Amino acid sequence: MTDSLGRSGRTLFEGTAWHYARYRPNYPEAFLADLVARFHLDGSGRLLDLGCGTGQLTVPLAGHVATAVGMDPEPEMLAEAASRARMTDVTNVTWVQGGSGDLPGELGCFRLVTMGRSFHWMDREEVLAVLDGMVDAQGGVVIANDSCLVRPTTAWQQAIENMQDRFLPPNWQAGSPNPADAGEPHEAILARSPFRSVHRRVYEFTRAWTSERIIGYLYSTSLPLHRLLGDRRAAFEQEVTDALLAIDAGGSFVEPVVLEVLTATKGR
Repeated sequence: MTDSLGRSGRTLFEGTAWHYARYRPNYPEAFLADLVARFHLDGSGRLLDLGCGTGQLTVPLAGHVATAVGMDPEPEMLAEAASRARMTDVTNVTWVQGGSGDLPGELGCFRLVTMGRSFHWMDREEVLAVLDGMVDAQGGVVIANDSCLVRPTTAWQQAIENMQDRFLPPNWQAGSPNPADAGEPHEAILARSPFRSVHRRVYEFTRAWTSERIIGYLYSTSLPLHRLLGDRRAAFEQEVTDALLAIDAGGSFVEPVVLEVLTATKGR
C-alpha cells in the first residue's frame, strides 16, 4: 500500500481496493511461519501493520498476537481488510485510517511492526525514527517486498507492459509521486537507524496466473489503470487476453517470484 498522495489529492490506491483484495496474492506460509518463530509470537504482544492494504499480512499474523492494528490511508482498503478478518473469524484487529505521517498518534507500543509492499512509499528515515519509540526493546520491524507482476521477467509479462504503454495517455505520469526506494536500498537506511541489526532473507517460488487474475492485478496497482482506461477498458481487457492466449493457448502463466524480507531489531 501507500502513504503518498497522487493526482488532485487522491491516495495512490484510491479505487483499487476491490481488485486489491481479490487479485493481490497472499504471502507464502513459510515466510509467515518464519516471522512467528523469529519474533516469538506466542499469542502475546501487539502487532502494527503499517500500510496494511486489505490485510494480507495483518489477518494471518493476528492469530499469533494478543491484539493487532492495521493502518492504511485508504478507507476502502480498510473496509476490505475488515471483511477479510470477519470471513476468517479474526476478531482482535483494530483498523485505523492514517499513514506513517500520523505516527505515533495514540497507538501505543508494539512487539512487531510490519510493512508489506509499503515501506518504499514512506519517508523511510523519519518513519524508523518514530517507530523507535513505539517498538518494544525486544521487538522489531519487518519490511517485505515481492517482485511486481508488471515488471517483466517473462514473455507474457513483457506483452502486458507493451499493451499498457499503448493504451495509457501520454501524460499519465504527471503529478505521480515517486517511491522512496528509487535511491538508497532499504538495508542502507536501516543500517543507520535505531533498527540497525538487520537480517535479510529471500524466498523464491512461482505463482500461477490466468488472464482474468492478471487483469485484476493490473487494476490493483498504484497506476490508476482502471480509471485511466475509461471507455477503452473492454478493448484493453480483450487485447490483453488475446495477447496472452497467443503466448499460451492453454491460458496458464507462471511468474517467477522473489520475496525479499528484511527483519530488523534495535542495535545493542
